[in-house]
Amino acid sequence: MIIGMSISAFTTFHVILSLIGIVTGLIVVFDMLGALKRDAWTALFLATTVATSATGFMFPSTGFDAARVVGVVSLVALAVTILALYVYHLAGAWRWIYVAGAVVSLYLNVFVAVAQAFQKLPFLHPLAPTGSEPPFVVAQVLVLAIFVVIGILAAKRFRPTLRAPA
Repeated sequence: MIIGMSISAFTTFHVILSLIGIVTGLIVVFDMLGALKRDAWTALFLATTVATSATGFMFPSTGFDAARVVGVVSLVALAVTILALYVYHLAGAWRWIYVAGAVVSLYLNVFVAVAQAFQKLPFLHPLAPTGSEPPFVVAQVLVLAIFVVIGILAAKRFRPTLRAPA
């Protein structure tokens, strides 16, 4: 049992948080490409992504494994992102720091989703049973490349304070 839930119920809760974080993160990051910032979507993205990373530490583990490394990196990126947005209000360099942190946080959530898809989905698992086979590597490199491009474009375009009111 984890926080009063069966491991199955807790896993479902964790996956739902993760999926909400991914969907809202995609909305937030694509808004950045149009120099938009929607406060409610951003808050939901940050809250569910923090919750996803935090709940990931509650699963049983034999030590400090790769999943926990991803969780720590994600929480550090989220902390900086939250500081940039809510404490420094995207002033100066904090604008691109916010963009980088948000994109990295979303990327890590998607990275884990792809890894989980190869582990859990019956049609993907045979392609990469150990997670080191070429189909898995190609999928993860493609995801990384997409996020690098989106991150660079978002850092260039996201200037919500300079946008004229509609």
